[in-house]
Amino acid sequence: MIKANLLGKNVFSSSTDSYSLFEKSSFGDKGSGKVIYSFSEVLYLVAKKKMEVFGGSKKLEFEDLLKKFSRLDKKVQLKNAVFSDLRKKGYIVKTALKFGADFRVYEKGKKMGKAHSKWIVFVEHEFNRTTWSEFSAKNRVAHSTKKKLLLAIVDDEGDVLYYEVAWTKV
Repeated sequence: MIKANLLGKNVFSSSTDSYSLFEKSSFGDKGSGKVIYSFSEVLYLVAKKKMEVFGGSKKLEFEDLLKKFSRLDKKVQLKNAVFSDLRKKGYIVKTALKFGADFRVYEKGKKMGKAHSKWIVFVEHEFNRTTWSEFSAKNRVAHSTKKKLLLAIVDDEGDVLYYEVAWTKV
């Protein structure tokens, strides 16, 4: 069980368990003597009972973390549904903030650092409308990063439907 700490907006651990899970399953990112986790990784690992998170000396439950993270990221519940679904299917899922997207996803069997991610993922609720210019911008981001665009649409029950968008030349 990984023991992690919440400090500000960061969840991290320097335990040997955190390093071994990073090596085995690509959870977290190594940085300055610790493994740093995204909100989605934390929620997934806490739900799977592989991580305990402490704010000071108080253990934070899943619902506590969800509330805290929701204040910092309005789409955290949608992202959690997509992250959990993709991880259950065997994909490595990492944040894609530097691309202006929600996630980047590696094909099954591929490792970060050894291969490039195949998809860039944008997460939306099924009732949110996307304009053509927003869709075009997402498509341009995917194309410029040499990734396929994956639109993850989440319904009220937390089920996810994926649409893969790729460029074709006519």
